[in-house]
Amino acid sequence: MSGNALIMYETSSDGITLRAALAGELDLADADEVRDNLAAAAQASQCRFLQVDVSRVDLIDSYALGALISARNTAAAAGVTLTLIHPSPPVAKAIAVTGLSAAFGLGG
Repeated sequence: MSGNALIMYETSSDGITLRAALAGELDLADADEVRDNLAAAAQASQCRFLQVDVSRVDLIDSYALGALISARNTAAAAGVTLTLIHPSPPVAKAIAVTGLSAAFGLGG
């Protein structure tokens, strides 16, 4: 990534779930690259689920949330369910304020 965001992947032992871990600041500087990276991973993977761990995301802006929604939509078109897991306080707040909890598989 060109800015402050970092993404790492691992596949579950059963091969059904691809896990991605995002860390750092997710804003305009890295949002497009993160979106494209997640979308490409979903399209290339044989996995049916893509779980994105956002527990180490220190900052997220509205542009980055839009990029994650776009990655979610691309994954869905490829038959992959993208969900966010372990949202950090800044991510949880941004998702609650925007009403995107259900879209990211975080419930209500």
